[in-house]
Amino acid sequence: MSTHEPPLKGILVADFTTLLPGPVATLMLAEAGAEVIKVEKPGGEDMRAYPPQWDGVSAAFAMLNRGKGSLVVDLRTDEGRMAARELAARADVLVEQFRPGVMQKHGLGYDELIKLNPKLIYCSITGYGQSGPKRDEAGHDLNYIGSTGLLSLAPGPLDNPVVPPALIADIAGGTFPAVQNILLALIARGKTGKGTYIDIAMADAMFTFAWMALATLHATGKQTGPASLSTTGGSPRYQIYPAKDGKLVCCGALEQKFWMAFCGVIGLPQELTNDFKNPSATKQAIREIIASETAAHWKPKFAAADCCVTIMATLEEALADEHFVKRGLFAAQISSSAGDKQMPALPVPIAPEFRALGTRSYPRVK
Repeated sequence: MSTHEPPLKGILVADFTTLLPGPVATLMLAEAGAEVIKVEKPGGEDMRAYPPQWDGVSAAFAMLNRGKGSLVVDLRTDEGRMAARELAARADVLVEQFRPGVMQKHGLGYDELIKLNPKLIYCSITGYGQSGPKRDEAGHDLNYIGSTGLLSLAPGPLDNPVVPPALIADIAGGTFPAVQNILLALIARGKTGKGTYIDIAMADAMFTFAWMALATLHATGKQTGPASLSTTGGSPRYQIYPAKDGKLVCCGALEQKFWMAFCGVIGLPQELTNDFKNPSATKQAIREIIASETAAHWKPKFAAADCCVTIMATLEEALADEHFVKRGLFAAQISSSAGDKQMPALPVPIAPEFRALGTRSYPRVK
């Protein structure tokens, strides 16, 4: 555990979020020392019941809400709204994830609360933001990456499209921008003494991830097709190749020195090393060579060549990887209600010197 005082110690966060984007954002704030009070409906947030269960609660809920407190209120009642307003009146930061207009309906909108608490930093996380024609449109991660053109860069084969393995919009478009802008707002408040409103739209940041496709489109006027960019499947240098035993070889040998080292390891014929001449032929030749041997055969050879090629690990294998263990990614723990068992906490990208690690529990519904 760091010997330094967490930088957000003394900051109170009123957390009106559920499920994933907001809870991970407030988890990061809590890990940096903030006091986070999770506002839940009677009976608790729906995610508490999600499988699999651990210690009588959803394991995912426990991970996403480690170190937070809980305040159960019914926003449909005057008493519940009053309790929520009282919390907001003394909070430094409020994070909410309702659809546009819901907090205002309960008398908890920014315009109302800023009168009670002029220093309040109020952050709203939604799919499409508080303004624009799509503001009231329902959606989830797949809708946001689909509607912004990001998914079109690598959707997989049209007869069997691939659902991405990560909720990119939720975390990269909701969580991270929320944390970044809240921290910027805290710095600005330190200079002005005033709070602010932050409108986070998960869809907005998806254009950031399309940086190369946007550069190509703006410079040439041509739209990039599926899997045509070097990092979306268009290059033999950045591909996933199956080995003989079914394990996958992840090749990221983009730079020429890495590419030539990779070609040397697998013995690619000289005429195919110029992958710009006939990328498909080069790719097919590599596929056949990699498939002729097992991952165990290739792994030490690629490691010795240091050519940006690895064997895909399962999550279980990655958790046991000495590198990640020694980095301390799994050092923080979640405690059960009785304190008789523990589970590794969710790794979050907060530097160790800013984190309050150790063992902490998740909020109980009283």
